[in-house]
Amino acid sequence: MAIMHKIAKAAFRNRKSSVDFIIYSLQARSISRQSTLIKPERMVEKDDTNVTRVLFCGPHFPDSFNFTREYCTQFPYIQVDSVHHCDVPEVIEKYHICVVMMMKLDSNVISRASKMKLIMQYGVGLEGVDIDAATKHGIKVARIPSEGTGNAASCSEMAIYLMLGLLKKQNEMQLSVRNRLLGEPTGDTLLGKTVFILGYGNIGIELAKRLKPFGSIVIATKRSWPDSTIDSDSSNLVDEKGSHEDIYTFAGKADIVAVCLRLNKETAEVVNKKFISSMRKGALLVNISRGGLINYEAAYQNLESGHLGGLGIDVAWSEPFDPNDPILKFKNVIITPHVAGVTEHSYRTMAKVTGDVALQMHKGLPLTGIEFVN
Repeated sequence: MAIMHKIAKAAFRNRKSSVDFIIYSLQARSISRQSTLIKPERMVEKDDTNVTRVLFCGPHFPDSFNFTREYCTQFPYIQVDSVHHCDVPEVIEKYHICVVMMMKLDSNVISRASKMKLIMQYGVGLEGVDIDAATKHGIKVARIPSEGTGNAASCSEMAIYLMLGLLKKQNEMQLSVRNRLLGEPTGDTLLGKTVFILGYGNIGIELAKRLKPFGSIVIATKRSWPDSTIDSDSSNLVDEKGSHEDIYTFAGKADIVAVCLRLNKETAEVVNKKFISSMRKGALLVNISRGGLINYEAAYQNLESGHLGGLGIDVAWSEPFDPNDPILKFKNVIITPHVAGVTEHSYRTMAKVTGDVALQMHKGLPLTGIEFVN
């Protein structure tokens, strides 16, 4: 056990310590190129200059591209391509819209995008985009709001899945099945559990809606709460409200902490040694937002000591996640491959939003269905 911890610490020490690295550490590493992606030399096959071109930065989340291309087949003047993110700098100059996905779009890449009018995310996370550089080059940056697309609902369901997996001891149940054992392990229930939603935005609201029928007590923090006469339905789902300054107090009240914050310079590694130490012994930690919100070493150490009762994550510190990472030795760790928002409903809805934005741009109409950040 001590050896594994040393390996984990060594791996952690080799990472850059800057906040910028924490924010961008989710980008794909050592990915084999997929033959389904279009090669750079085959890009932009349509000769008609009156074509609006959309570029997806692959290879991950393939159905974002597949569903968007399928939706846009009805519009011959909209071209949708996908290339491996390593090839994006070579071809980005030919495109009007870039769907960034997991790629780090820095000032160098953005400076090459001479025809680019819009950089957007197939979802909400824009931590990989240099927004200042885009603004400098006259390029708008936008996200697809999670409310109304089904993305928030999908992510909240994944949070419930991870909670139940930890409470019911999913990994140990699989061992029992393999060993032909019955009636073990003894699990637990969401009934009566206090769940702390760290970041009460769209996903947090959807999560609260789903926790209430389980009989859970919901406490939540956000930087500012609306007036009691505004958005009262979502606010009434919460049994106790707090501000960001209350996160350590709320951590000490919860049986389960669900991380639902956006990742930025203010929130990077907000779930650190101090935060986890503030949690009840044996409490569970679930993250369906971004891996950089949790400090790896703090999570590892508290799993090893037994203070942290379980960790369920759909997002990791580096992605794709290393299947040999030492943190996976713990039987109370569940990890899924960043699929919380990847559902037929949410992806079809966002494909339509992306296709409609391309169509609106082609026709010179105002762009709708997206949220601009610059």
